[in-house]
Amino acid sequence: MTELHENTCEACRRGAPTVTEEEIAELSPQVPEWQIVEEDGIRKLRRAYSFRNFVDALAFTNKVGEIAETEGHHPDLLTEWGKVTVTWWSHKIKGLHRNDFIMAAKSDRLYE
Repeated sequence: MTELHENTCEACRRGAPTVTEEEIAELSPQVPEWQIVEEDGIRKLRRAYSFRNFVDALAFTNKVGEIAETEGHHPDLLTEWGKVTVTWWSHKIKGLHRNDFIMAAKSDRLYE
């Protein structure tokens, strides 16, 4: 099995199925620091990363933005002094897709 961060996102169309509980159980161990949260009935992946200062947090935000643009899959990003909160979910299907777990893993790789 390939590592999640080695995958690329597939085009996600309206009506595509969200991940099942079984898929979540399979994918979550590869992104253990991420939490599944629910907002307005939509399940999302969220993680807050810590940094020494705002400059480092902003640099990480920009790196996540670059991979998001490359993959065509974009998160919510909240950049604060010493902290960046990244939230992934698939807007078209209003929930979690395998792509979100791939991008969470890619975000973690940027942080390492």
